[in-house]
Amino acid sequence: PQKKAKALLLEDMKRIIAHLAQQDTLNAKRDNALLQIAYFGAFRRSEVVRLEIEHITWEKEGLVITLPRSKTDQIGQGITKAIPLGDGIYCPTTALRTWLNAAKLTSGALFRPITRWGEIGAHFLHEASVNAILTHCAKMIHLDYLPQLSSHSLRRGLATSAYRAGARFQDIKRQGGW
Repeated sequence: PQKKAKALLLEDMKRIIAHLAQQDTLNAKRDNALLQIAYFGAFRRSEVVRLEIEHITWEKEGLVITLPRSKTDQIGQGITKAIPLGDGIYCPTTALRTWLNAAKLTSGALFRPITRWGEIGAHFLHEASVNAILTHCAKMIHLDYLPQLSSHSLRRGLATSAYRAGARFQDIKRQGGW
């Protein structure tokens, strides 16, 4: 039987965000934006690492992200996901704006590798980096279910937390592209 990733619940996601918000590094800014966008957008890791700045539309209420292709859209009609504004540091829109401003990015790959010397790469972050970033952040806040986490924990976490908060099943399904 295949092991399922444990859902990263909203309260633990908030702990990760709070920890990253205390750090003033490019890596922390990127990781905060990446994890919040992946979580609140219920993106697959293959989708979030392939996002380009041109896929983002800034709205008064938050973000609209258009995926040109995904696992459930093989013919490439495009899938649109809305990500609303959050409160304080728990806002994917603010986290993304902070990352883009700090990295001085205006086009191309949204999430990129950063060298140990603080140089930002020109290409997309590798898919496996999402797991590595999540694992690193979970270690920093001492999550006790670390071995059960993977990038899929972000999608499961949003779905589980949204359901517990009373969101409609159809809305959860639409956000996750299920």
